[in-house]
Amino acid sequence: MAAPPQLRALLQVVNELLRNRRYHAALAVLKGFRNGAVYGVKIRAPHAFVMTFLFRSGSLREKLRAIVQATYTHSRNLACFVFIYKGLCALQSHVQGKTYQTQSFLSAVIGGVLVFGDNNSVNSQINMYLMSRVLFALSRLAVQKGYLPELKWDSFPLVTGLVWGLVMWLFEYHQATLQPSLQSSMTYLYKDSDVWHDISDFLIYNKTRPSK
Repeated sequence: MAAPPQLRALLQVVNELLRNRRYHAALAVLKGFRNGAVYGVKIRAPHAFVMTFLFRSGSLREKLRAIVQATYTHSRNLACFVFIYKGLCALQSHVQGKTYQTQSFLSAVIGGVLVFGDNNSVNSQINMYLMSRVLFALSRLAVQKGYLPELKWDSFPLVTGLVWGLVMWLFEYHQATLQPSLQSSMTYLYKDSDVWHDISDFLIYNKTRPSK
């Protein structure tokens, strides 16, 4: 079935607008907002679904509400950050007449504080995810720039051992300093596995440790 003439005319106008390089920067900001929202749903929804049904107590309705809330928060924040970041980068480039590396950093700092500055579970997870990757990237950059010597041997096993040693030490002796979802995961793995009463809660289901 063919589209009505009015709709075809409207689509033609919209497509011509999208192809106009004059509005590319502004349209890129809007497209960034769209991609941020979609990507936030794709990333958070499966993660929230699995973590909620594995570790969260409560009714089915409460669990579904928690999944929707976490997904919405992640999607909204990511969309808003992309919008602010791309908008500020475009604005600075327009005002200064050229693109500089500082524009990207400044835009991200402002966007990060405005969008991810609220201390909640979703933002904490996102920030920790980025922090680990930033540290890896900075170490590689330091080697590339010659600030650190390039090792003749693979340091990955050593880094891995230190990371796991530190996280287990924190979990065993300073558990409250760890992020709540990590505490839940590690409690299930290392503490709940100490408790059973018969074959049913040894193999079939998990029974948590009694509260003190």
